[in-house]
Amino acid sequence: MKLEGKVALVTGGYKGAGRGIVNILLKYGARVIVLDYDEEVNSMNSDNVIASHVDIRNINEVRTAIDEALEKLSSIDIVVNNAGVCKLVSFMDMTDEERDYHFDINIKGTWNVTKCALPYLKENSTIINMSSVTGPMVADPGEVAYATTKAAILGFTKSLAAELASKKIRVNAVMPGYIHTPMVDNMAKISNPENPQSVIDGIASAVPLKRLATKEEIGELVAFLASDESSYITGQGIVIDGGSTLPETTTMGV
Repeated sequence: MKLEGKVALVTGGYKGAGRGIVNILLKYGARVIVLDYDEEVNSMNSDNVIASHVDIRNINEVRTAIDEALEKLSSIDIVVNNAGVCKLVSFMDMTDEERDYHFDINIKGTWNVTKCALPYLKENSTIINMSSVTGPMVADPGEVAYATTKAAILGFTKSLAAELASKKIRVNAVMPGYIHTPMVDNMAKISNPENPQSVIDGIASAVPLKRLATKEEIGELVAFLASDESSYITGQGIVIDGGSTLPETTTMGV
């Protein structure tokens, strides 16, 4: 119960990697505030979860949801900026609206939530941002907007960590490879509408561990970074990709 007594704020926590993160934080004793755009998020409300339907692009909605949650909870100790989107569109075909869809949720949403939550954080609090190996390390065609935002999140993490170190608030980023989530399933359908499973299988075959990450594995890393076990780690991007960024080639070797 390494997070017992702590309160975590998780965005995009209704499904996918976010749901895995919420489940693992609960497992270790935290209570969780969940902000999600899916209206079904309210079904998560319980003794240990306060869930709100929120558009993180709207800073006033974020501020209101946090203020309402703090009427029931005394503080926020952990912020997990997990919410994000990815739509495969080639750079030349991408509209300004599609570009802004990525930028507004992935970057501005993270900015808004952090801005609203930070006044409530005390010493030994943590902020964990969801970056990716996509952008800072690798990229695929059609991911220009997504890759740009995830590289920006890593820069945001490092600069904010430097700024908040004097306040004893740690800031780190999780950099996953492919996680088996509804977002990846949807990307597979866009890539090959007739056989999306072949896309998933192809991704897995290129990973040295021969599979995609589970959402619970992402949650375990987040819980580690949120706990005192990682008390000397800040300003870092932690890769969790099954070794997918490890191979130099696909043909060389014994």
